[in-house]
Formats: sequence, C-alpha cells, structure tokens
Amino acid sequence: MSKNKHKSISQKLVFTVKLFSRKNPSISYILQWTFIGSIVAFFIGSASAGFLQSLDWVTNFRENNLWLIVFLPMGGFLIGLLYFYFGKEVEAGNNLLIDTIHEPKQLIPLKMAPFVYFGTIVTHLLGGSAGREGTALQMAGSIADQFSKPFKLTPSDRKILIIAAVAGGFGSVFGTPLAGAVFAMEFFLIGRIQYHALFPAFITAIIADIVTKLWQVPHTHYHISSIPHISFLNIIYSLIAGIFFGLCALTFSKLINKSNNIFKSYISYPPLRPFIGGILVSCIVWAIGTTKYIGLGIPTIVQSFDKQLPAYDFAIKMVLTIITLSSGFKGGEVTPLFFIGATLGNALGLFIPLPTALLAGMGFVAVFAGATNTPIACSIMAIELFNVECGTYVAIACIVSYLISGHNSIYRRQVVGEAKHKLYYNHEGKRLNEL
Repeated sequence: MSKNKHKSISQKLVFTVKLFSRKNPSISYILQWTFIGSIVAFFIGSASAGFLQSLDWVTNFRENNLWLIVFLPMGGFLIGLLYFYFGKEVEAGNNLLIDTIHEPKQLIPLKMAPFVYFGTIVTHLLGGSAGREGTALQMAGSIADQFSKPFKLTPSDRKILIIAAVAGGFGSVFGTPLAGAVFAMEFFLIGRIQYHALFPAFITAIIADIVTKLWQVPHTHYHISSIPHISFLNIIYSLIAGIFFGLCALTFSKLINKSNNIFKSYISYPPLRPFIGGILVSCIVWAIGTTKYIGLGIPTIVQSFDKQLPAYDFAIKMVLTIITLSSGFKGGEVTPLFFIGATLGNALGLFIPLPTALLAGMGFVAVFAGATNTPIACSIMAIELFNVECGTYVAIACIVSYLISGHNSIYRRQVVGEAKHKLYYNHEGKRLNEL
C-alpha cells in the first residue's frame, strides 16, 4: 500500500512538472540552460584559469631566458608534426567551431583542447607573436561538445551549446563576460544575432568568468584618464580614427589570409611551414633587438595608454603576428589585434586632437571589431574594460571600422547573414572564403 501511494505521488509530481513546463516553456528553457550552462562553464572557466596561469609562467620564463627564441623554428616544426600526423581533423581551429554552429555534424574531438593548448604554450615559450582567444575558444568548444551526447541535445540545441561555449571561453579569458556573450552570437554570422542563444550565452559567460576569478587568476586593467565631452568636432575626430582602424583591420585580414596561402603554395610539407616561419620571426626579433613585439605584448598595450610610443609599433607587431600565425603556430589573433589597435591609436594621437589614452582604447577594440565583424561585442568590451564614459567614442570607432573592413575577416568561414552595404547584397548567405 505504501509503495503504491509513493508511486502515485511520484506520478502526480511528474505530471505536474510536465504540465507546468508546457504552460511555461520559458521557465523550463531557463532552468534547462542554467543547469547545462553552469556545468559547462565550470569546466571552461577552470580551463581558462589554467591556461592563463600557464601563459604567465612561460612568458616570464622566456623573458628571463631569451636564448629560448633560438628554438622557435624547432618548436614550430614540432607543432606542425603534431597537427599533420595526429590533428588534421582539428586543424581548422575557430573555423571548425563556426562550421559546427552552422551545420552540426560529427562531435568536435576532445583532443582539440590539449592540442591547441600545447601549441599555444610552445608558441609563447619560444617567442612567437600570438594571442590567446583562439586557444580559449577551441578549448571551450571541444570541452562543451562532449556534453552533447550525455545531455541528449538535438542539433539545434547543440548549436546553442557551442555558441554558449564560445561565450564562456571568450568571457573568461578576457574577464569580459557581457562582451563574450555578444561576441559568441556575432562572430559566426555577419550582420545578424541569434537571439535564441541569448540566455545560454550570457549565463555561461558570466559563470565561466566567475569560475576563472575563483581560481584567483587576475586580468589586466586599463585606464583612460581623460574623456572629453561629446561635440560635433570630437565626433568627426572619432570618425576619422575609425577609418584608420578599419583600414588597419582590412589590411591585417587580407595579409594574414594571403600569407597563409603563400605558405601553403610554396611549402608542400606542412610541418616545414612553422619551421620556416619560426626562422623568419626569430631573425626579425634578433634584428630589431627587442622582445616587446613577441608573445601577447601586454606591457606595450598598457604603455600605449600612458605615454607616446614609436609610431611604427603597430606595423612591426602586425608583421610578426601574420608570419607566426599564417605559418602554422597556435594561439590567436585577438590580443595581437589589441596591441596593433592600441599602438595605432597611440600613433594617431600625434595628429588627431583627442586624448592619447582614449585613442588607444578606441583602437584596442575597433581594429578587433573590423577584423572579426563584431562591432557590438567590441563596444561592450570597451565599456567593461575601460569605463562607460568612453562608450560613444568606442562605438563610433567600432562601427566605422566594421564598415570599412568590408566582407573580410580573420575567420574565413563566417557567413554573411546581412550585407554591410547595398552593393554587396549578392554576398548574403555565402561564406567569406567563397567571395
């Protein structure tokens, strides 16, 4: 009797929950993605924390042992061998994530995470010029996709999961969860935002950022000391700066893709590409006599907000980053783009009468916005990193840069959801590598 009674109560409870879910689908959706997002965010935030700590360690070790740069070509050859013989299916990196969001097929291999982690650590240890966002996104995407089968996710839910993972990876590695969430919804489809992924992206990014901070991993802080009042003249100055940032983003995107094609065309054996790239980078570093342009370059980014730097800093960083990444080293383009944008903004301060720190901050996010086609995320990122007072200036710079860069990107598998200009309506629905 007692058993039957408990069974009856249990059945009623299940029936009540199902009825409630049918009548309140939004509540069910929120609970479902809070649960999934929290679990995924814990692993992503922890992975980002370990990755950031590792980067700090290898960067400090390299700067105290500069002889390591001599071994950059051998490190590149090792990375090339690893991916050529064991990692061909994950070599596409961030573009694989974009393809999975658009057309989810096979599960993203979990080995993508350790492979890109190892490749990035070796790149930074031996003096390559690379970033960290690519690694964070790939680690997050590959980790999150392993939960697709246990949670029995449908293909449409799996798309949301990868978007949420990208949000968590980006938000936790930079300490900008709001920007991370919006970036994840912007970066794979130009001109359109997928609002069905809004809540999962935000909840995952916020929790992943909290987890990273619980591991006591600090993020770099930037400060814009003086922000002038908005005026017609200052808006014009911002437009001019945005044009320069957009041209820089356009140049970077075109050159890195062109350089990638050159390495593939002239060097048939893939492991030799980063070997040759490593020789070029190490020779350039030896010739210029400084290591300020390799690695993440965060000290120089911070300096760009405080004092006038050589006007050519952004160009040297661009050259070294393009050689490093297009030849096959691992990492990411975003932090180098921060460097390039901030130092370009610093240089623009020589003839644009806006505060140097403000121009550096505008360039920091605007070049990134133009090179990734994510103007909204970059505007939000500036507000999270700097302060809300700079919002109008950075938004103008990011949007203008986004428009000027055209249908070009560091992510060649992006799909044009909505063309930037009327003249390019025939681009809609196509991937950038098809244009």
